[in-house]
Amino acid sequence: MASTRQTVNFCKNYFEKEAWTNGQLVAGLDEVGRGCLAGPLVTAAVMLPLNKPHRCLKDSKLMNLEEREKAYGWIIKHCAYQVGIVHNRIIDNHNIWHSTLIAMKKALIHLLAQNVPTPRSIVVDAMPLNLKNTSAARIPLYHFIKGERKSSTIAAASIIAKVTRDRLMNEYERAFPGYKLGQHKGYSTPAHKNCITEQGHTILHRHSFIDHIINPAQMEHNEQQTLC
Repeated sequence: MASTRQTVNFCKNYFEKEAWTNGQLVAGLDEVGRGCLAGPLVTAAVMLPLNKPHRCLKDSKLMNLEEREKAYGWIIKHCAYQVGIVHNRIIDNHNIWHSTLIAMKKALIHLLAQNVPTPRSIVVDAMPLNLKNTSAARIPLYHFIKGERKSSTIAAASIIAKVTRDRLMNEYERAFPGYKLGQHKGYSTPAHKNCITEQGHTILHRHSFIDHIINPAQMEHNEQQTLC
């Protein structure tokens, strides 16, 4: 079984270049939406074409809307990709850490279930994904911080995840027009917190996040009552 290792000292696209030299590919994973008060967590798994680290691929957080949409169009046209989505109830039940691992595993397994070559390695932004008892268990996996800036494959995954989630939140705004979800995308902005305080939460909101961020005093009281 391949071990999960953290690698820190290497050049940009180290794993891609190593794989491409041998005519193989790399699968990259990233997530969007971990810190939000509302909406799903979205992950993506991407495999770039052989020897094609397109210049438009970079950390989605450093791109404007036009740049992301352009890069997204290139990725869906030239790359193999899949997304993994977990909704807010799963996040409340499993916590954000485990929910991220669930969503990443879902995206990767869906990707490998397509008619794609087995990747030489799997690269993940920060998360130590455990692939034990899956079809990918024997593929070397590496996780490292700021992966979107060190791997074009992870950057592509971050773009797919970001654009997918933003579009979902735009749709949710139509269903819940009073919460400005299309503007803040569910993140913990002052405007979003004010909407929750004034109107209450919706079925899209993460109760565990709201309790800790919006109502910390009530959360502390509940915990004390549980301990007594």
